[in-house]
Amino acid sequence: MTKFAKRSKKAGLPPGTLVHIGKKRDEKTRIRLINYDESSFSDKETEALEEYCAARADTGITWVNVDGIHQIDLFQRIGDCFGLHPLVLEDIMNTDQRPKMEDFGDYVYIVLKMLSLNDRGEVAAEQVSLILGKNFVLSFREQNSDIFDPIVERIKSGKGFIRKAGADYLAYALLDAVVDRYFVVLEKREEEIDALEEEVIANATPKTLQRIHKLRRELIFLRKAIFPFRGVIGALERGESAFFEQTSRIYLRDIYDHTIHIIDTLETFRDLATGLLDIYLSSVSNRMNSVMRILTVIATIFMPLTFLAGVYGMNFKHMPELEWTWGYPAVLLLMVTVGIGMQVYFRKRKWL
Repeated sequence: MTKFAKRSKKAGLPPGTLVHIGKKRDEKTRIRLINYDESSFSDKETEALEEYCAARADTGITWVNVDGIHQIDLFQRIGDCFGLHPLVLEDIMNTDQRPKMEDFGDYVYIVLKMLSLNDRGEVAAEQVSLILGKNFVLSFREQNSDIFDPIVERIKSGKGFIRKAGADYLAYALLDAVVDRYFVVLEKREEEIDALEEEVIANATPKTLQRIHKLRRELIFLRKAIFPFRGVIGALERGESAFFEQTSRIYLRDIYDHTIHIIDTLETFRDLATGLLDIYLSSVSNRMNSVMRILTVIATIFMPLTFLAGVYGMNFKHMPELEWTWGYPAVLLLMVTVGIGMQVYFRKRKWL
């Protein structure tokens, strides 16, 4: 699971100072420029920032997707190109941002978390930043992924409404693609909870307890990443940003419904995880009580037998039973009779 990023390296620096906070990456930043309208489409990657700056004046909708936010000098040039506030650039490079929405007049800035599962099946979070302007959308991701590829294909093929809509609909499509990934993560966690329930009931081990604690930490992490996003989508759906028109706010309402459903599911999973912990502790306690009960019964049965053995193990000279021919078999028979009798009594009282 992704750990919290450290901001100590920014201590004492003035606001707006660009410092990358997050996982160090060596790959080169990739910038993709997509420009389209109802009758045309272009898609290319280039290192010449002049083309991206000039794209703002082109007709149609411009989408600039940036994969990799660790190159500070390049980011500074992108900010100058699109007239972004230094605090916005600072927030984009700080990968531990809380999901939020800020309207700067010329554009609106949106931050959210993209969730996925790594090779070990653990939850990994990546910050996604969107900037929506009058006729352009900027998207920033920590690394390259295929999450936006279906949207590119929809634009390229001209299917659906996206080529006829404005930049606000494109921003909605990007938000919707990220939120859809939440369901994939939750479905995997639901399968894990089902498996843990069977394991806890059948044969709980200390390893099971570790898995339960890991699950609870992940659910807390997921809630921290998703819960604030409900407020962001709610604000956009209510029209607090003029960049989303009424036609697009209807689609935002659908994302809001999905977010509410996801949060409700998370709360249910948290209750189930707490219940799994209670069941585990109860199972361990019951197993311990069962073992202690058996040991107590065994000790109780052998107590009188130990007493008899102790009596006839004393070294007194005048013990007539020691001189009897049948003394030894008689004592053994007495011990067996006492043991069986106590066992029958315990079963009758349902102590066994």
